[in-house]
Amino acid sequence: MSTITVAVVVFSLMLALLAGGLWIAMSMSVVAWFGLQFFTNSPPEVSLFQSFWGSSASWTLAALPLFVWMGEILFRTKLSEEMFEGLSPWLGWLPGRLMHVNIFGCGIFAAVSGSSAATCATIAKVALPELRRRGYDERTCLGSLCGAGTLGLLIPPSIIMIVYAVAAEVSILKMFIAGVLPGVLLVSLFSGYIVIWALLNPSKTPSAVEDLPFVERIRRARNLIPCILLIVFIMASMFAGWATATEAASFGVLGALAIAWWSQSLSWENFRASLMGATRLSCMILFILAGAAFLSSCMAFTGIPRALAEWVGSLNASRFELLAVLAAIYILLGMAIDGISMIVLTASIVLPMIEAAGIDLIWFGIFIVILVEIAQITPPVGFNLFVLQNMSGRDINYVARASLPFFFVMLASIAVVTAYPEIVTWLPELIIGKGAK
Repeated sequence: MSTITVAVVVFSLMLALLAGGLWIAMSMSVVAWFGLQFFTNSPPEVSLFQSFWGSSASWTLAALPLFVWMGEILFRTKLSEEMFEGLSPWLGWLPGRLMHVNIFGCGIFAAVSGSSAATCATIAKVALPELRRRGYDERTCLGSLCGAGTLGLLIPPSIIMIVYAVAAEVSILKMFIAGVLPGVLLVSLFSGYIVIWALLNPSKTPSAVEDLPFVERIRRARNLIPCILLIVFIMASMFAGWATATEAASFGVLGALAIAWWSQSLSWENFRASLMGATRLSCMILFILAGAAFLSSCMAFTGIPRALAEWVGSLNASRFELLAVLAAIYILLGMAIDGISMIVLTASIVLPMIEAAGIDLIWFGIFIVILVEIAQITPPVGFNLFVLQNMSGRDINYVARASLPFFFVMLASIAVVTAYPEIVTWLPELIIGKGAK
């Protein structure tokens, strides 16, 4: 049977299982078993055990549940309230005033949560009612929270980056470093859009601003200092080579517990809830990664990725044409499945194509992460849309329309990093070196 026929049968089975509501991890495992059993001479049970064990027994992957736990701990503290109080006196001079708190607050919390939904929910919990009370435009508030909440995926330490690094077999540390400048770029673009919107709609921005002396601003921001120090310590320890990603994650958990104790939010109930939340999310991700590893094994034995890579090479398509097609595919996938599933489902097929086209895997990782960010605000399965629908009481269509300008801002960021790939690659090469693992 030809490779094309095998590919059609395998992908048709995958679509049928997903449409039937079977879990992503189980669907990938069933398809892998079927493909190995009927289209190869490799015993599927051997590949199953090797793939599941090999994908899970990883010291590097131990960073994932630790970073998840760190975010879960801080999610249950008073950090969001302290963030609004600490940032608002410093941002009132910008056009758009306190709506910039949404952007910068999400940027700071993203650096300690690694999760888009957690970032969106945590900042919106305080910012949304406060901005409503002060008379800010609700639609733009919702849109900025929805868009900026996705920064939890791009600003390190990011859970989705760890998933991609494991799937692509690249350095987690290089992925983290590569996300710094694109994260700054996206924060700047979000904030820049709010400035332009505010200048075009001056009547929708309240004019009253609390004028505080410098000492009072410092006093209000004092509770943010432990969190910022934790972020700086985690990043510095990894970037300077003092600690691996896993070791830095361990220190992050200890620091998060200390901050929770400092803010008087640490209780046995919160500790247990954070531990159980981290366990559930980590087990889900690890199960998906195990299924993806098994599917990758099936793909390798059937030769489908190699055939596709050769086909792409024969097309002589330009780098931009290939990336444009992949961007469209990932945006469509984002309308149906979550970001982690998007990456693990496509890794075994797309990555060989990317390598055949001579595209850097670290750069492509950031490219995919931004596309996964877009999926977070794309109906009907955009998680941030559901979060803000529940928190605002608005219809999901209203929230989706509110987030539309920020959808285009993220598309603009993809265009920028594609036109200037050095935004992604320069910092990792400077800190670690080109070609280093």
